[in-house]
Amino acid sequence: MSTSPGATAPAAEPAAEPTAGPAVGRWLRPGLHPRALLARPEVGALAAAVVIFLFFLLVAPSFRSFASFCTVLYQSSTIGIVAVGVGLLMIGGEFDLSAGVITTSAGLVNSMFCWYFGVNLWVGAVLSLGFCLLVGFLNGWLVMRTGIPSFLITLGTFFVLQGANLGVTKLVTGSVSSRDISAIDGFDSLRKVFASSFTVGPATVWITVLWWALFVGLAAWILQRARTGNWIYAVGGSADSARAVGVPVVRTKIGLFMAVSFLGWFVGMHLLYRFNTLQAGNGVGNEFLYIIAAVVGGTLLTGGFGNALGVAIGAFIFGMTSLGIVYAGWDPNWFKAFLGVMLLLAVLVNTYVKRLATSSTRFTPPPPEAPTRNPSPAGPPPAEPSPAGPSPAEPSPANPPSREPSSRGATARGKED
Repeated sequence: MSTSPGATAPAAEPAAEPTAGPAVGRWLRPGLHPRALLARPEVGALAAAVVIFLFFLLVAPSFRSFASFCTVLYQSSTIGIVAVGVGLLMIGGEFDLSAGVITTSAGLVNSMFCWYFGVNLWVGAVLSLGFCLLVGFLNGWLVMRTGIPSFLITLGTFFVLQGANLGVTKLVTGSVSSRDISAIDGFDSLRKVFASSFTVGPATVWITVLWWALFVGLAAWILQRARTGNWIYAVGGSADSARAVGVPVVRTKIGLFMAVSFLGWFVGMHLLYRFNTLQAGNGVGNEFLYIIAAVVGGTLLTGGFGNALGVAIGAFIFGMTSLGIVYAGWDPNWFKAFLGVMLLLAVLVNTYVKRLATSSTRFTPPPPEAPTRNPSPAGPPPAEPSPAGPSPAEPSPANPPSREPSSRGATARGKED
């Protein structure tokens, strides 16, 4: 920016200088500091995604077609939709190990209720939604009221749902799979909402890809622009400090658990209306895939750091890896080993990134001293302010007060609340 040697131009420069603030808030504002920009959660995941994409592009000829890319997107979306909610919950400092099983529970409640009572499938879908939201509410309420770690609470929910899925399904249908619901009223309309597809050239694009993009965009907006986003970062960084400045910690965390259950219900509806029937044992183990996607995308296991775009990239990496191994003709039994290595590397990289970002706050220059604020060569030397003249720090028409950018950190926004 060009400045004139006059007296007013240098006075505007301090307003453009970065100011020290809470670490999380600084990372959320791009472009303030090169190191802070590199320390954004999604940067490491994006670099890894590019490397993995180029790798499979070279070793797997089938991976190079647009149809294969759309298949990768579909595979990523079925993991990424729930991973968005799991990522938000992890930023809020909690885990939900029941997220994988609840997708199957959602579909089974819908299918068995409507098949047994012969009612419209829309009624069963609404009933299933209420059931999933209730499970999420109970998870959050128990965590907040008992103080027991969410790992243990949701592990208990995981076993309850897994057993109920098998027991109730066999009790109602006589087998471990639900009945075919394609002939029940409401099937066609629900399939259009949750499991339709369209073609783009030779490729088939499933609607879950569009839903995934919508949920990622909504989550990113909440984290970056809405007051609820600051609450999520605050309760994940320090719940006690957040509570002290007025953040509704209990309501925020219960809402996050319910969001995970809602997204699990959504994927459960997709699976039910794509395949018409469900196996009661499905979904076990998917909760770890959601957590891995969030961690690979830069979300810290300790909470308070991460974003929705990083979680989406983590899910995309999972989709590329799971299908890239198949396209390359490798033994798929090595997939879990590859996934474990990728998780360990992600944790190590995230730990390094956290230290880098934390140290970057120390590199942020403090508010400059008075001589550097008025570097005009033609003006008087930057002596101490004269009693007769206005202080450089005092506002005047020629030297308006600099308005420091507000921090998106929890404390600052909490005070605003």
